[in-house]
Amino acid sequence: MRIAALVTSISIWAACACAARAEEPTPAEPVKTSVTANGLVADFYMPANAHGRLAAIIDIGGSEGGMSPIVAKHARLIAQHGYAVLQLAYFDAPGLPKELGLIPLEYFKGAIDWLRSQPNIDPERIGIEGTSIGGETALVVAAHYPQIKVVVAAVPSSVVWPGISRTNQNPPSTFTLGGKPLPYLPYGWTGPFKSIFALYDDGLKQLAAHEDAVIQVERIKGPVILICGKNDSLWPSCPMSEQVSARLKAKRFKPAVRLLEFEDAGHGCFGPPADPTSPNYPNLGSLGGSPDGNNTARKQDWPASIAFLDAALKH
Repeated sequence: MRIAALVTSISIWAACACAARAEEPTPAEPVKTSVTANGLVADFYMPANAHGRLAAIIDIGGSEGGMSPIVAKHARLIAQHGYAVLQLAYFDAPGLPKELGLIPLEYFKGAIDWLRSQPNIDPERIGIEGTSIGGETALVVAAHYPQIKVVVAAVPSSVVWPGISRTNQNPPSTFTLGGKPLPYLPYGWTGPFKSIFALYDDGLKQLAAHEDAVIQVERIKGPVILICGKNDSLWPSCPMSEQVSARLKAKRFKPAVRLLEFEDAGHGCFGPPADPTSPNYPNLGSLGGSPDGNNTARKQDWPASIAFLDAALKH
């Protein structure tokens, strides 16, 4: 019941975030092609009239799974800014695990390898962007694969969590490597169910007993930007973002690190600004903060994330 509530809440948020119509840019539409090589489920966006070898971004969603329309919008907008973008599904799509759990990290390596093999991609300029569990995933992938040169992690996690299952109240780790589950921080099943947020917040209180679940972000081979809303009601994304930033500082991480935290904003704080006249605009605050607070954050963090990618990859 508790995990089912988590899945339902995330699904509602995903639908709301997608329904809040984003402001459309003026550049030409990128060219989209489907990718199935290396067992991938992905769409590849190339800027219109692209020439030369481009920097590329792997764009991944969170627990909504599949080929999320939210991620598709992000991918299209980033491609319009001059990047090749691979929108990558990693569960709940044909040929992939149905539920979020025991996802092989080697699958993401297959996406990296595919990009690096493309003649119009610069293999030394590849980044990754992810939101929510996609932010957790982006940090984990970048920590394991040095081919990733920049990370945009929005409302992310600092640790590996269990997966999310509709049927298993104690799901295994979200990821595997070499066929073995990555260490993870268990949910905080303490006493009567209080909220989804409490599953994560109470879990973090047990972190000292599960140090091996902490993402080794200091292994990342490029700059990292972390974005969160201080009123996130789905999970404690700002405390976890602060943990990532603090670990990088403690480990004397040399690449640039930027932490953007927004008041009156929650789990919907990242993405292209929404249209305030949309009838679904109020849903921007469905997982913390007010609609205007989340949209104010988006007006700042979306261009900031693009500028961060530019600084790392456009040279």
